[in-house]
Formats: sequence, C-alpha cells, structure tokens
Amino acid sequence: MTTAARRIWGWFFFDWASQPYNTLLLTFIFAPYITSLLGDGTAAQTVWGFGIGAAGVLIAVLSPLLGAVADRCGHRMRFIAFFSVLYVLGAWGLWQAAPGEVNLWFVMISFGIGLIGMEFATTFTNAMLPDLGSRQEIGRISGSGWAFGYLGGVIALILVLTLLAEGTTGRTLIGLPPILGLDPALREGTRAVGPFTAIWYAVFMIPFFLWVREPRRSDTIGLRAAARHAFPDLRRTLANLPKQKSLLSFLISSMLYRDALNGIYAFGGIYAAGVLGWGVTDVGAFGILAAVTGAIFAWLGGRADSRFGSRAVVVACLVVLTALAAGIVFVSREAVFGLAVPPESRLPDLAFYLLGGLIGAAGGAMQASSRTMMVHQADPARMTEAFGLYALAGKATSFVAPLSIGIVTALTGSQSWGITPLILLFAMGLVLLIRVKPNRDFETA
Repeated sequence: MTTAARRIWGWFFFDWASQPYNTLLLTFIFAPYITSLLGDGTAAQTVWGFGIGAAGVLIAVLSPLLGAVADRCGHRMRFIAFFSVLYVLGAWGLWQAAPGEVNLWFVMISFGIGLIGMEFATTFTNAMLPDLGSRQEIGRISGSGWAFGYLGGVIALILVLTLLAEGTTGRTLIGLPPILGLDPALREGTRAVGPFTAIWYAVFMIPFFLWVREPRRSDTIGLRAAARHAFPDLRRTLANLPKQKSLLSFLISSMLYRDALNGIYAFGGIYAAGVLGWGVTDVGAFGILAAVTGAIFAWLGGRADSRFGSRAVVVACLVVLTALAAGIVFVSREAVFGLAVPPESRLPDLAFYLLGGLIGAAGGAMQASSRTMMVHQADPARMTEAFGLYALAGKATSFVAPLSIGIVTALTGSQSWGITPLILLFAMGLVLLIRVKPNRDFETA
C-alpha cells in the first residue's frame, strides 16, 4: 500500500471508529434504554431533547474559533487527540445509568462530554479531506469514508445486539445471556454499550494516528499567538460572509437540513420505543437496516457526487427526506398512512422498517456529499475554520430540532405530532439550496 493510500485509509478509520457514538448511543441502543429507564416515552423524548440541545450550543460556539486557531498554528492531530480523550471518557461514563438509581444529571453530562469530543474531532478530520485527493476525487473519497464508517457502525451494532444488549427476556438477540457475566437484571449488558463504544474508538483510532500525516506548512505560528488571532480572524470571516452568497446560503441550508436529520437519528429509537412499543433488540435490528442502507448509498452517493456534483446529490436526498419525515407522523399502532390496523398487526412495524431504511439511504448519501460540498465552497487557506463554520452551521440551531420536538411533544402529549418540526426544517433547507453554486464564489464576490 502506498503512502497516499495509507493516508486515505487512515482517514477512513476515523469514520469507522467514531460512528458507534451515533449508531449505538445517540440512536439505537442507549437512547431507547433511557426511554425504558424513565418509563415514559414523552418524558424521555423531552429530557433527551434538552440534553442534546445544550451540548449543541457549546459545540456551535467553540467550533469556528478552534478551527481558526488550527488554521494559524496547524497541529490538527493534537486537537484530534485531545477531543478523542473526551469521546472515550464521556462514552465510558454511561455505564453509570443503572436502573432504579440513575443519576440523570451525571449520565447526560457524560453523554454531552462524549458528544462534544466526537463533534470537535470530526471538525478537524473533515478539514483534512481536500488534502487527500484532487477536487474530482474528493467526492468519491468522502462517500467511501462515510460508507466505511456506516459499516463500522453496523458491525458494532451487531456485536452489541448479539453479545451484550439484553431484551425483555434477559437474553440477547441470539438468545444468549450477556457475555462476561453481566447481570441482565441490572441491565449491565445494555449499559456496557458505553464502555464498548469507548474501547472501540480507542482501538480503531490507532490506524488513524499511525497513517495520517498533516502536510508540512511554513506559515504556522505558536498556539498562544494563534489563539490571539482566532477571534479577529473569525470576525473578519463572518463579516465577509454576506458577500459570499453561495457559501452563506449553503451554511444556512445545511444548518437546517442537518439539524432535521440529526433530529430523526436522535429520536428515531425513542419514537419507535414509545409509539410502537419496541424493545432494545427491535430498535437495534431496525438500526442495522438503516446503517446498511446508509453505507451502500453513501458509497453510491460518493460516485454520483464525482459524476453529477455534490449539489445534485444533496437536493435529491432532501426531497426524499422531506417526504419520509412526513410519512413517520402517520405510522402508529392504530393506523398506517391513514389506514386503521388491528392491535396485532405487523404493518406498522414493517412500515417503520421501510421508512428507516430509506432514511438511512438518503441520510448517508446526503451527509457524505454535504462534506464534499463544504470543500467546494470553502477558501482552501482557511479550511479548518471553514469546517468550524460548518460545525457551527450544524450546531448553531442544533437545539431547534431537539427543543422543538421536546416542546411540541410536551404541548400535544403526542410523540407523533412532536416529530412534525422536522418536516419544515427539511423543506426550508431544500429551498435555500437554490442559491448555492457548485463551487465557491470568493473570487466573484
């Protein structure tokens, strides 16, 4: 394997290593467990919304500043190492979510620390994308990396479902008790998903740190000097944004549609647990389907990106996701898309599986192409700052989807109606993409 190929594969391994935080903790295993722990789907959805929203505010504030610092001083690998430690510590802390004696504050703070670590590390690794290939190649590279990450998430989910997470019978998906003597009565198998995620990340980040190297630069300055310049640099960048209409439109558009997509991922498991009565293993099997379709279509989307452009892929995915978000509202135990069903019917489950598979497919392709699209919109000299702004766009209103879901759910007392804000967010993101050009408009601003 050539040095360039090792570097690309090392970069891929970050997606592989970090994906279980989304797959296992944010969506399919730990979030539904919180629902069962509190015994009230509506209350869990509200608490989860407020917790994720609070972490998102901190991420939004600091990401562009840290990006500006990194562009001045370099050393993105050091930043990634620091935030990797937060990822591991936060994930490990979720072991403390024991039934009957859970300290919800400690659990949510741990979850937030891990989430912050993942998001900041992602900002710095995303900024490395344009150094991995030509502008024609990075769409394929981004899609392949995202697909590799989804594959890692699928394998991690299968391992947890078959070896750790106990269902209502106290056994895993394949009928075995949790390994290592973990006590099903104390839900130790399910709680072990936190330490499992931490260990998975620590092990699979080894290829990343061994194989990925930053290009040498002669224009870097010290960390303290870079920190002093960070705010003025960022202030100038923000002041110039109105002149860069394509970039600004893309950031606002992605702010809306990524918030909606994260809302679906964050609340999909809780919704299925509360509305359809699914257990951890049911939600986990659903997660495998969504992750598999996500991996396949992220890979296909990367090739479509290289051929048709990032914008075309994102637009197509947004049309699909808007329709799917509307479809979720009309799936319940009582009816499917307006058709009444008896209590024993499996049609609601099948419909939700179908919707989940399609959401995984469209979401995987859209996220991979959005990452490539940010490269095409950004100033190459300020790439880390640009991905900091991208993280800001993804998190500046990241509280909107969770909090709006929490508020609408609390006001209506209905998980189904609580999902409706996502439809509007997807639709608004799609409309704003009309103003986005295929490439950045710095020179013509």
